[in-house]
Amino acid sequence: MPAENLSADPVRFAYWVPNVSGGLVTSTIEQRTDWGYDYNRELAVLAENNGFDYALSQVRYMASYGAEFQHESTSFSLALLLATQRLKVIAAVHPGLWHPGVLAKLGATADHLSNGRFAVNVVSGWFKGEFTALGEPWLEHDERYRRSEEFIQALRQIWTEDHTELAGDFYRLRDFSLKPKPLNTPERPHPEIFQGGNSSAARAMAGRVSDWYFSNGKDFDGVVEQLADVRASAAQVGRTPPKFGLNGFLIARDTEAEARETLREIVAHADREAVEGFGAAVKQAGQSTGDGKGMWQDSSFEDLVQYNDGFRTGLIGTPEQIAERIVAYKSLGVDLLLLGFLHYHEEVEYFGRRVLPLVRELEARLPDARTGSTPAAPLRV
Repeated sequence: MPAENLSADPVRFAYWVPNVSGGLVTSTIEQRTDWGYDYNRELAVLAENNGFDYALSQVRYMASYGAEFQHESTSFSLALLLATQRLKVIAAVHPGLWHPGVLAKLGATADHLSNGRFAVNVVSGWFKGEFTALGEPWLEHDERYRRSEEFIQALRQIWTEDHTELAGDFYRLRDFSLKPKPLNTPERPHPEIFQGGNSSAARAMAGRVSDWYFSNGKDFDGVVEQLADVRASAAQVGRTPPKFGLNGFLIARDTEAEARETLREIVAHADREAVEGFGAAVKQAGQSTGDGKGMWQDSSFEDLVQYNDGFRTGLIGTPEQIAERIVAYKSLGVDLLLLGFLHYHEEVEYFGRRVLPLVRELEARLPDARTGSTPAAPLRV
């Protein structure tokens, strides 16, 4: 990639908060990970001391596909913010189950309590059963993204303008005023707004309204394709493209053979009934897209064992191999890696001690984004 397309910022790291039971893989293999608050409080402190900038709380409202128990994402996020000093916590929310004005109020309070570290991930929804169980309508795929786009427009307007007026198809606001506003800092004028989705509708929406775009796990070609679509959408409306986050399940071991064996065991012990049930649910959500680009449309059984295609990103091997792959993704335009682990406490610490220093050293060898020059320092991997 030409130097002018490289971010001058180091690649950042987020982790999936295990605030739902069952860990990050749908497998009966041992996962020394707990969904409770005490475990997660310790994990948040450990993560911010091992190079993580963000944590993303999951959102599920009822038992499903290996996740029998779940803590609500916004309240759990606030608890983690209050337990940490630097970590930014992203609360996942569903339009259709939240009103943007109510979330804006919660977000402003959380932002003040955390000194500007609150963020939100707008999830358009894949689990039809949650909506129908709560008596809420289940919209067709592209309509869910239209609602999410309007939700983000309302949220940003409430957070940045004194009086909000919106006459939308899904939300109507009349001279609504929010005080206090969230913090306005040099880093961001309001809490960062993330979104996910792989479909054409998701990519187009990201380019138009979002600060960050989260992709499911992808190889290099998949990242290039998605980046091109999101940037083209942003260009059509004269907007700076959103930053790009990529999901990955990281298995770092002292040898590649150990890492590969861990992956083999995860898949060998997969909870087949739960994986197949999840696959059926998510594929129907994406099959309603007109061009077949919905999330999970080409996911294999193995891919779905990590429910956001995390194995596909290929962060499996030695610290050196993983660091090289991370920096290769950065060179394509990835700004953030959203990571899951099998045994969180041990592996987050291993990442900070063994993988992250190699990433930073390799980044120093990339062309300077401003001058195009390459530093002459030797590489020690």
